[in-house]
Amino acid sequence: MANTTTKLNVSSRQSGGSREARRLRRSGRVPGVLYGHGADPVGFDADARELRMALAGSGAVLDLSVDGQKATPVVLKESQRHPLLGETTHVDLLRVKLDEAINAIVPLELTGIEETPGVKEGGILEQITRELNVEALPTAIPESISHAVGEMEIGDTILLSAVAAPDGVTFLDDVEETTVATLSPPRLQSQQEEEIEAETELVGEAAAADEAEGGSEDSSGEE
Repeated sequence: MANTTTKLNVSSRQSGGSREARRLRRSGRVPGVLYGHGADPVGFDADARELRMALAGSGAVLDLSVDGQKATPVVLKESQRHPLLGETTHVDLLRVKLDEAINAIVPLELTGIEETPGVKEGGILEQITRELNVEALPTAIPESISHAVGEMEIGDTILLSAVAAPDGVTFLDDVEETTVATLSPPRLQSQQEEEIEAETELVGEAAAADEAEGGSEDSSGEE
């Protein structure tokens, strides 16, 4: 959990459109906007390396200082990444009060998958839910929530009700309706062969239909 905060210094900026944003990124800066608590949005840009380290080490809360002014606690609201390089291209930050609960999205990690009896028997474990909607104080929001799948057998299903919420964290998803993971029987070789045969027959039928259509067109064109 984010029991401590990480400091991040940024520079204010006026919105200059996409051209200005590209110029900032080329110079190693990441544009962003600060929102929240009834104040006007504030545009800023941050050093890309410092921002990356702050987001990686903070958990939930950052102490954000704009142009050297008094720091204010913020959390990451949204980030955009380059589709190929994976680099952060824009961030939205949200002002928070450390004594007021906020909503957040937290990754859910399953552990012990390879040790479950069902997986050892060849079953297929599928994680249905990978992110959880939670409510907590900013400093109590975990970076992730882990759940050991334990003794899952083939045919078993894990609901969110089986996942323990960390202290001070409330799940906002319906715990009795949210499926976390399922463990399905292995696909038999015969089933796979039948599917391949069926696909082959469909391809053959389509090719025969195309050939018959082409032959009819040739004959209709003869004098």
